[in-house]
This record gives sequence, structure tokens and C-alpha cells, in this order.
Amino acid sequence: MTLLTWNHGCTVGVRAMDDQHGILMDTMNELRLAMVRGSGREQVSELLDRLIEFTRMHFWSEEQLMEQTGFPGLAEHRAEHHTMLAQILQSAHRVQYGEGVEMRPLLRFLREWFTEHIEGLDREYGPWLNEHGVY
Repeated sequence: MTLLTWNHGCTVGVRAMDDQHGILMDTMNELRLAMVRGSGREQVSELLDRLIEFTRMHFWSEEQLMEQTGFPGLAEHRAEHHTMLAQILQSAHRVQYGEGVEMRPLLRFLREWFTEHIEGLDREYGPWLNEHGVY
């Protein structure tokens, strides 16, 4: 599985969100590298925890901007955030408590979600926020 790399499709046009997307990408890449290197459960668990906490903060930041500007797609966006976070939490719980979790499918899911969510749903709010003075 290849590393995530920044490209034009990752840009939503809101600097703070673009910066946060870069941090999410870096964290997912660290998780992938840990898996490739055969890191232990403890390190993988720590990386998942970091991904979860930063994802929570990022989702909250996005939702606050959308709420403040009256973005019409907020409910759909929030629902997708909720689903994504629940899936990551479930996987982290399985890793932390010794239940088998296949890292390769988890990483594939994270990669697909990241690219589809940012290049799809997130790109919808960029122009809206820009029109409302958020860059």
C-alpha cells in the first residue's frame, strides 16, 4: 500500500483545513509505516489514538466553520464525520484490547475515505466558505 501524497485534489481552499488535512495524511502515513515495519500493538495503538484525537478536532473545526457560515450541506457532512469516527474508534478498540484487526483493510479504508471525503464532500464547502470570507 502506497503512502498518501498531497496533490491539487486535496486542496479545499481554506488554509486551516488544508493544513489539518496534511496532518491527517501524515498521521495515516505514519500508521502505514508502522505496519510495514512490523511495529507492536502499543505503537500502533498510540498512532490510532493520535489519529482519533486529531480527527475529532479536525471534524469539529470543519463543522464550526460550516455552522458559522450556514453551509447547507452541514447535516450530511456531520453524519459522514460521525460514521468515520465510529469506524476508527471500533478498530482502535480492537487493537487495544487484543482482538484481531486486520491493519491492511483498515489502512485501505482510511486511504479511500480520506481521498473520497476530501476530494468530494470537503471540496464542496471550500467555495462556500470562501464566499463567506473564510480562506
